Amino acid sequence: MKITIVGAGAVGASCAEYIAIKNFASEVMLLDIKEGYAEGKAMDLMQTASLNGFDTKLTGVTSDYSKTAGSDIAVITSGIPRKPGMTREELIGINAGIVKDVSSNLIKHSPNVILMVVSNPMDTMTYLVHKVTGLPKNRIIGMGGALDSARFKYRLAEALEAPISDVDGMVIGGHSDTGMVPLTRHATRNSIKVSEFLSDERLTQVAEDTKVGGATLTKLLGTSAWYAPGAAVSGMVQAIACDQKKMFPCSTFLEGEYGLKDICIGVPVILGKNGIENIVGIDLTDAEKAKIQESAEGVRKTNGLLQF
Repeated sequence: MKITIVGAGAVGASCAEYIAIKNFASEVMLLDIKEGYAEGKAMDLMQTASLNGFDTKLTGVTSDYSKTAGSDIAVITSGIPRKPGMTREELIGINAGIVKDVSSNLIKHSPNVILMVVSNPMDTMTYLVHKVTGLPKNRIIGMGGALDSARFKYRLAEALEAPISDVDGMVIGGHSDTGMVPLTRHATRNSIKVSEFLSDERLTQVAEDTKVGGATLTKLLGTSAWYAPGAAVSGMVQAIACDQKKMFPCSTFLEGEYGLKDICIGVPVILGKNGIENIVGIDLTDAEKAKIQESAEGVRKTNGLLQF
């Protein structure tokens, strides 16, 4: 199993590290446009192998996509990261050109590859990959919902003063500060709805803190986060590589599901060896349906800025 990660910055390197440590891939290839950067990151990570007990081979390359040939899964993290005060949508002009070029180069050398998009604005970049590559929808996956849900569970555990292993919850909708739809009504602690433990006001605060999770970290760090995005990617890649049939919310192309068409947005899916193997329907209230429709309108507005 060969995994390629395009972009060896903080997010890409974090993806590579978590994938390698889990030891399910035979090879992880890092590619970057900065001379020697991917090679250095790969070498540094390889020097942790004996300490962390993994046998995954990590290699790096500068801009040579021929070295990515035979990749089963490729993760696109390349593009400029957010700076404090910057929205994900403001990145579209630069990152669209990068993602377009990267995806076409990956497919040229690995025609059967499954693509995972991390670059922001993530839903729009996932949609762009659909429009320019012609790949079947099951082989194009946007990462956002898995990350947003991890942040939701972190905030739920914080509010409950509970271990995070007790908590389950999901975020659907667009991967943006205004587009996320944390499903507080469905969230549980050991199968008991969290509404049994938390007031409506506290749950509303949890949802709001979740939605600005990325912006909060960007303000603190001065750039985009990397540990949690890397962990989200590694979990999704493992589900595909090991055919785990695990459920993740992620950005996928919809053709009528959830009342939406011709859009990539976060909904729960089953991930297995074929990529997205099934889109899972959830019973939503009218209020929740209205929120996902509103989220979709925001994504469509950003999509309208694309130039194919």
